[in-house]
Amino acid sequence: MDVPYDLTSYVRVLKMATTPTTEEFLQVSKIAGAGVILIGLVGFLIGAIMLFLTNGGGV
Repeated sequence: MDVPYDLTSYVRVLKMATTPTTEEFLQVSKIAGAGVILIGLVGFLIGAIMLFLTNGGGV
């Protein structure tokens, strides 16, 4: 492992990186939020189906 080479490549990437504009940040936030909601919905549906199949509803 060539540590000095690794560090220079990391520094080069950090120098190229820029902060996102407000529009870019909002777009990424919306996509990430939609992903969280989608994963939560899938988990809820799986839990509801399992509850129904195991007769956990008490019916």
